[in-house]
Amino acid sequence: MTSPNVKLVANVPRTAPLDSPNSWNSDLAFQGDYAYVGNFGGFAVYDISDPTKPQVVSQVACPSQQNDISVHGDLLILSIDEARSGETCDSESAGPDSPGAWEGLRIFDISDKKNPRYVSAVKTACGSHTHTTVQGKNKDSLYVYISSPGPEPGSATCPSPHPLLQVVEIPVKDPGRAKIVAKPDFIPEGRSADSGGGCHDITAYPEKNLAAAACFGDGWLLDIADPLAPKVLQQVSDRENFQIWHSATFNNDATKVVFSDELGGGGMATCDSKTPNTKGANAIYDIVSGKLERRGYFKMPREQTSDENCVAHNGSLLPIDGKDVMVQAWYQGGVSIWDFTDSDRPREVGFFDRGPVGESGGIAGSWSAYYYNGYIYSSDILKGLDILDISDPLTDPAKTVKMGEFNIQTQKSY
Repeated sequence: MTSPNVKLVANVPRTAPLDSPNSWNSDLAFQGDYAYVGNFGGFAVYDISDPTKPQVVSQVACPSQQNDISVHGDLLILSIDEARSGETCDSESAGPDSPGAWEGLRIFDISDKKNPRYVSAVKTACGSHTHTTVQGKNKDSLYVYISSPGPEPGSATCPSPHPLLQVVEIPVKDPGRAKIVAKPDFIPEGRSADSGGGCHDITAYPEKNLAAAACFGDGWLLDIADPLAPKVLQQVSDRENFQIWHSATFNNDATKVVFSDELGGGGMATCDSKTPNTKGANAIYDIVSGKLERRGYFKMPREQTSDENCVAHNGSLLPIDGKDVMVQAWYQGGVSIWDFTDSDRPREVGFFDRGPVGESGGIAGSWSAYYYNGYIYSSDILKGLDILDISDPLTDPAKTVKMGEFNIQTQKSY
């Protein structure tokens, strides 16, 4: 089931060594003619010079949850949110209280796309669920914001107290020297996140000196003029509708933020008739005089079955001057393209939906859906890499915009 203005132009199924039942596709990053796809079994590099005929360039077996991925020059970075027996790719899953247990960031050299090379790793408290890259003023330094939940009682890798944010510095010319350089606690005195420390996702907009943090229990608007010491501009809460503040997206001129709620953690059917449209959805906030003001909500409008895990997940802005349009993954709810130019009345303009994966249900569907250089790329947990074309008068202007490197949690103006 697909809207008339959306067409599937290519699909690349998962293949060995990234095709076991638990080797789920996860997040995406882009660089020139290449797409990088994280996978619980490692990661893959695709040649997308012809998006209708993508080709596998290389696949790296490096198991862990959840291998959230980003790229910077010749470096590729993976988030490891699972206690492992060691930092390298040949490590095994380990209990969080196991001696020598490790989780954090892994760093690879991708100067040779056909042969990515493991370089180093950084251990971080409670691992790294997701991460965000922020270029330092010194171009030789890359900062990486670590987002991870915690603490976990009795855990050796995630003890209490757990820092809200950890910042890793990667010397670009010597990534083997990467290390934690800051643990800023941006929660104002007298306030605290509802569910312990940590954030789920942070989106940075360095050109605007802004970041939006989706932390457990609240959303935050931050000043990151000093990337090592974020300052709180505002904290917002939505106890009535939001359960897990999952991610954030600015519009191009940074006058709006879309926060999403991953009700049920991604494993539940929350797009059914029993769940209100304001839950497991997106909330649109206008930034007025430097402050967030909540406007409307948007939820993928097609009712899903009780066997389909469906909730708001990863998406990105389409580069359309004067319009605010996003593409977004909804797990088994598929891919939705929606317009929030009118913050109070968002509307869907296109979609791609495969339907249920099977009668028994299970985790499946689109983990991430992003717009890059004229096409929508969807990382489907079980089906592989999907490439979609949307042809619509509203979205067609985006096809004239070309990006060179695109990490979705690090926004750039167009």
